[in-house]
Amino acid sequence: MPKVFVSGCFDVLHSGHIRFFEEAAQLGDLYVSIGSDKTIRDLKNRETLYNEKERLYMVSSLKFVHHAFVAQGSGKLDFEKELKDIKPDIFFVNTDGDSLEKRTFVENLGIKYVVSNRIPKELLPVRSTTAIRESLKKHSG
Repeated sequence: MPKVFVSGCFDVLHSGHIRFFEEAAQLGDLYVSIGSDKTIRDLKNRETLYNEKERLYMVSSLKFVHHAFVAQGSGKLDFEKELKDIKPDIFFVNTDGDSLEKRTFVENLGIKYVVSNRIPKELLPVRSTTAIRESLKKHSG
């Protein structure tokens, strides 16, 4: 079975994340790299809603996920060590996570780079963490 690698924050876990995992898992065994609390703080200049242990617990318990872990590195390529250790066949991202820096790094390791189009599961709304955070701000003020 091919190994498929994804990375992200997964702080406000929602149906868009689940669909992303489902799509990626259709290509092989899914390995999920979760950004550490420090990395998210440094990159997004905010605290996480759920700490890295909670996010790891939630993501690990999903049926589409073969193995999840908190990335040990920092920055946008915080998963570098784990990517080299796991040696996946495919690196799967959505359009929001796609970048030339990431693509170049991954492809230079001989890993196929696949970009998802973020298509929600049938009859479900499009979800994003940014939109959910904005909605929560509106409803709390």
